[in-house]
Amino acid sequence: MTRETQKPLNGIYTEFNDFIDSHQSVVMATLNKTAEPEASYAPVMRNNGRFYIYISELSNHTFNLMEDPQASLLFIEPENEAKHLFARKRATLKTRARHIQRTEAEWETLMTQLEDKFGEIIQMLKPLEDFHLFELTPLSAGYVRGFAQAYKLEGDDLSDVTHLNEGGHGKSRAGKDSVEKSA
Repeated sequence: MTRETQKPLNGIYTEFNDFIDSHQSVVMATLNKTAEPEASYAPVMRNNGRFYIYISELSNHTFNLMEDPQASLLFIEPENEAKHLFARKRATLKTRARHIQRTEAEWETLMTQLEDKFGEIIQMLKPLEDFHLFELTPLSAGYVRGFAQAYKLEGDDLSDVTHLNEGGHGKSRAGKDSVEKSA
């Protein structure tokens, strides 16, 4: 098992951040009360390494995040820009959510920043009490640039980059794992 680690690994950290910053929205997965995964999307703002979403109670994600703070974020290259559909560039982040109450001091500041990013729509949505602000703190990430170009990002600022080159494509790890588990 070969892993090479460097901080940052050949600019991957910078490329990963540039890729995320090129997006205005994110595909999100959360867990409902019965631990079933639910996927959707939300406009997103990144500030100081954290992500912020302002979502309605009409979205299942709102109550899911209030019940279980786990969320996965997916930033993915548009299909029409990808060189190959099997190797679309993508960043997947495991995060922990925190509901920011309207009474908290930072709520107003973050809402102003959301308005700066998304415009007048935030003024219209801001007074609606069924909308909730969440902060999503990244715990770890994966970044795929293409075939055999997968990376794991960890650490406080996700700057600990590891190239996942465990033998490349062609050999299944699933069969090996299931054999080891049954032994």
